[in-house]
Amino acid sequence: MTFALLRIALATAALAVSLSATVASAQTCTPAVPKSELIAEGKIMLSTNPTLPPLQFVDASGELKGMNLELAAELGRRLCLKAETVRMDFPAMIPALKAARFDGINTGMFFTEERSRVMWTIPYAMAAIDIVAVPGSKRTIGSPDALSDLAIGVEADSYQERWLKEREKDNVAKGRKPLRILSFPTASEVMAGLRAGQFDIAAFPNYAGGAFVKAGQATMLLPAQGASPTMMSFRSKPVADAVVKAFNDMIKDGTYDRILDQYGMTKLPERVIAIRGTGPV
Repeated sequence: MTFALLRIALATAALAVSLSATVASAQTCTPAVPKSELIAEGKIMLSTNPTLPPLQFVDASGELKGMNLELAAELGRRLCLKAETVRMDFPAMIPALKAARFDGINTGMFFTEERSRVMWTIPYAMAAIDIVAVPGSKRTIGSPDALSDLAIGVEADSYQERWLKEREKDNVAKGRKPLRILSFPTASEVMAGLRAGQFDIAAFPNYAGGAFVKAGQATMLLPAQGASPTMMSFRSKPVADAVVKAFNDMIKDGTYDRILDQYGMTKLPERVIAIRGTGPV
């Protein structure tokens, strides 16, 4: 046998060993969810709107990054499923989930009772709302009462938009002028509108507001309003049940703390992950 043939034979043998190990590994990994409960066999497909750093964003090389992407990958590994991301603007997500376009929503969505009645909702962290202005702004806001008669940009169909509308009702009931709420499809468009002077101030989830302030893109005016859990949501209860188990296993082995601490997210005080609400009714 020539040296070249020997090299080919050795390489072929090594590849065979590698493939055997891969097959053996796959055989020991059984998906935690029946394929009948998934949109695509072998995958857990999750939607995200990558405009909210540090939870989900697109980096300079065009890659999806952030805490929710890491959580999805870890959950996929534990469920023996490939985590696949579906990019979509937030307002379309709940209708698309109902239409079985994907398995779940993984976009830092705030928990509400209404949402818990149309999806299987799993709170996994805490978040709030930050009110910000352009860098160097001299404006001061001491409380939500001071939002009256201000033009404020916000992501459409979001928890923060709902919170602003509730503040508007309160202010009008107290005889104050209403807020002027301008809604946009994405947080990126809200930030672009703020920088272009289309409105006075903007409302973001606090993880995004804090990131914009840290990057010098905004000035904090009123932090940490309307605290509420942030959640993942699913169309299938067996999928949600499997995700709950994986999350609680992550709490037990420290993975949950490591990932959330890395991104400065506030953990659930009860330290137990569970489905909250009735689910689809």
